[in-house]
Amino acid sequence: MSKTDTGTGRDREELGAAGSRLSTAPQEEAVSLPGLGVIGWARWFWRQLTSMRVALLLLLLLSLGAIPGSLIPQTGADATKVEDFRAAHRTLAPVYDKLGLFHVYSSVWFSAIYILLFVSLIGCIIPRTWQFVGQLRGRPPGAPRRLDRLPAYTTWTTTADPEQVRAAALGLLKKRRFRAHAVGDAVAAEKGYVRELGNLVFHIALIVLLIAFASGQLFKSDGTKLMVEGDGFSNALPMYDDFKSGSLFVPDDLVPFSFDLEDFKGTYELTGPNRGTPRTFQAKIRYSKGAYGKQTETTVKVNEPLEIDGSKVYLVSHGYAPVITVRDGKGKVVYRDAVPLLPLDGNVTSQGVVKVMDGYRDAKGKKEQLGIKAFFLPTYGGAGMEIASAFPALLNPVLNLEPYHGDLGVDSGLPQSVYQLDKTHMKDYKDAKGAQLRVNLKPGESMKLPNGAGTVTFEKDVKEWAGFEIVQEPGGGWALGGAVAAILGLAGSLFIQRRRVWVRAVRGDDGVTVVEMAGLGRSESAKVPEELGVLAGHLYERAPGAPAPDDEHPAPTPDRHAVPAEGAEK
Repeated sequence: MSKTDTGTGRDREELGAAGSRLSTAPQEEAVSLPGLGVIGWARWFWRQLTSMRVALLLLLLLSLGAIPGSLIPQTGADATKVEDFRAAHRTLAPVYDKLGLFHVYSSVWFSAIYILLFVSLIGCIIPRTWQFVGQLRGRPPGAPRRLDRLPAYTTWTTTADPEQVRAAALGLLKKRRFRAHAVGDAVAAEKGYVRELGNLVFHIALIVLLIAFASGQLFKSDGTKLMVEGDGFSNALPMYDDFKSGSLFVPDDLVPFSFDLEDFKGTYELTGPNRGTPRTFQAKIRYSKGAYGKQTETTVKVNEPLEIDGSKVYLVSHGYAPVITVRDGKGKVVYRDAVPLLPLDGNVTSQGVVKVMDGYRDAKGKKEQLGIKAFFLPTYGGAGMEIASAFPALLNPVLNLEPYHGDLGVDSGLPQSVYQLDKTHMKDYKDAKGAQLRVNLKPGESMKLPNGAGTVTFEKDVKEWAGFEIVQEPGGGWALGGAVAAILGLAGSLFIQRRRVWVRAVRGDDGVTVVEMAGLGRSESAKVPEELGVLAGHLYERAPGAPAPDDEHPAPTPDRHAVPAEGAEK
């Protein structure tokens, strides 16, 4: 082997050492099958699991696995839609059941991907963190023998002593927030550690997000409550209309508080192209923390929930509850209450059922139960508009009633909806023409039941109701912090470049000091030559060029935008 070949190989080794440890990314190693044995296979599996390639693959699988959870009805979100899907797709539903697609986020395969990703990220981060800490505790490596082979390079001669040049370079680089120190006849400096720190922060933030998401799913609770103006609520399981929770949730985890709905206010655009669009949608409530907390008034609006010790109260729906009074054949009041009706459209056309289960007797004194289908129009539009409201506000309210009598079936022990009427054991009331009795009532008007069976009155008081969703999801703050940290870490790893600069000053054979400056970045970037040019310009001011030996004029000032070295990799 020739001396030239030996020198070239040595230069490459030095350049490789100079550019080493600019990243904490694990080195790619040739994959070789382990020897037979459990330990060998375990080591091989662990290396594959903790590789960045597998971590990215698991992250992709997790994203793909979340797609069916968004497109297919989930039992945890809406069991009714799941049953409707089963009825409509009798061939496909059993396949989905076996694959766990009706409960994706709690399925075995999704949990396996989730756990493997969690382990993979930890296995990637721990060694990289220790390596980064070691780099912070160490110092930048010394200058390569041939600085002119680096991507960014400049040189000049000066009459200043080499020691003075190195001292000036050391002070300049430290002033520019480089980590710098003198190594032999050169000064070595490094900058941009925040890039690797951002990379680590990004991956640690992903772990925080995974933990926050897991804790939120395991310990969460989510319930709904419909409340008429004047009603109260206490945060306990029996008070909810509907409630679902995570697998590790216990009733004692509910935050103790209570609140009363004092008033609901909803206003709408009366004219123009946006007629009927809500302008005001808010509920005035009075709440208290704990069993004996002081009551406080506040207003809950859409997307502005009330937060009490980590539990959030959202305003999610609204409707009307006309006050209805039912009297029996002897004029005795057997029912009087505000009946919440469910909206059917944007103009709050509503329907529901009035169930009189106890106390009613007909004109002959016979005990019966009444079921009255109610259809409410906040703004009655007159003839031709009898089946839908013309406006969502109470401009011309009309209540349509359709009464039945008999057995409601509530004593059978079978559950039934309060908004639906089971007419299996019910008989209808007939009008004078022999048709089903149906009457439109305005506030203050009454409907007489046939044969002196009693009356049903639509009272002048029409109350409003509000639907609240009470959500308690621990880990929300950690998830937000993890998301912000991930964004900041990713920005740091993308926009900050880690680079090294070397300044060598040695006395030449003619007694004049030769100054060499070179820079090296982790990746190719125009900023490294530009930064080196700026540093060289400032250093030149402290160590100006020596006069040329032929015309005794100073050497030219180094370009502030250093040109890449000849033969350097571009």
